[in-house]
Amino acid sequence: MDAIVIKGNGPMKGVTHASGAKNAALPILASSLLAEGEHLYRNVPDLADVSTMLKVLRTMGCEADWSAEKHEVHIRVPKQVLPEAPYELVKTMRASVLVLGPLAARHGRARVSMPGGCAIGARPIDQHLKGLKALGAQIELTEGYVEAKAERLIGARLGFDLITVTGTENVMMAAALAKGRTLIENAAREPEIEELARVLNKMGAKISGAGTDLISIEGVDGLKPVDHAIIPDRIEAGTLLVAAAITGGDVLVKDAVPEHLEALIFKLREAGCTVTPEGGGIRCRGPARVKAIDIKTQEHPGFPTDMQAQVMALMTTAEGASVITENIFENRYMHVAELRRMGADITVDGAVAVVRGQPKLSGAPVMATDLRASASLVLAGLRAEGKTTVGRVYHLDRGYEHLERKLMSLGADIQRVKG
Repeated sequence: MDAIVIKGNGPMKGVTHASGAKNAALPILASSLLAEGEHLYRNVPDLADVSTMLKVLRTMGCEADWSAEKHEVHIRVPKQVLPEAPYELVKTMRASVLVLGPLAARHGRARVSMPGGCAIGARPIDQHLKGLKALGAQIELTEGYVEAKAERLIGARLGFDLITVTGTENVMMAAALAKGRTLIENAAREPEIEELARVLNKMGAKISGAGTDLISIEGVDGLKPVDHAIIPDRIEAGTLLVAAAITGGDVLVKDAVPEHLEALIFKLREAGCTVTPEGGGIRCRGPARVKAIDIKTQEHPGFPTDMQAQVMALMTTAEGASVITENIFENRYMHVAELRRMGADITVDGAVAVVRGQPKLSGAPVMATDLRASASLVLAGLRAEGKTTVGRVYHLDRGYEHLERKLMSLGADIQRVKG
């Protein structure tokens, strides 16, 4: 099993870039099931989760050619597919459930295993199923699988009980081929939702309101294949900006979109960093030691839960005490124990973590527990004195494209060790 070894060696400096967005690529790849023919997706990140989604599509009968070097994926969707996503694949990646809506809409039936993925909370799919039921799908849960059936979905007005990104995406895709108009209330507002709507509209869908909490979809009879370049990954970009902040460095992340990272940029500036749009991206210059800040994770446009662990790592060496409140997932502090092994002073009480900044961290062997936790441990290792070895980095590979290479280009003493 691979590990990443880091020796703290001072500020990160230089220019890097944000790869394509994982959380945009996965629903977009799933959306190809809505249209027979040849699809071309560009700026697709070289990630384990992308590989898994392509395996899911291939098991259904699609042809998927992936050039990781060119960051291009060609998908040929046949007239008929096998409408099933097996447990062996879905258990490794929760986003596999995104094929449910497209299959039910275009083929009238779907059999999808209940999802797995990172162990950061329950994350049920009840809102997905509620949305599909509202569109007229018959839903059954049998032997660990969701089975959905419908002659043709019918547009409806529906509201989510809680905001769900993948639930919004699944219902958007299903409603694109439903008969009549669908209104989704309490919809997720993330940039990835807007991106999926752009792709569906290029395919011939009629979607408006994406990026707001009310999305309107006028169903159409059919969609066509698409050629599309995927937006940059705001979470990867944010992680690279924090790498500059935690080491007192100066990093320009090209292709990063300031409008996608407003909450993080505000907090980095509050911590004493200079953050500016520059050179087709975002530049972050960190002080020798940042100031303590408080954060509360919220749905977009609030502070993203996917940046909570990285900012916690930043706060471990801040001046003063920080209060971090995790409002999205109930089990997203598993990185705390590992940061403590490096000398961090963190106290957790339910959803609230108090981080008392220390002058320094010490390198140590640590274990990644989920995707964003693994990034936080790498960031802490950049700041720590001595050697940090981060194990189980397959979590990191699910969401970061060659992070160690990008950090090495910024001056980090970092290497991947094959296990």
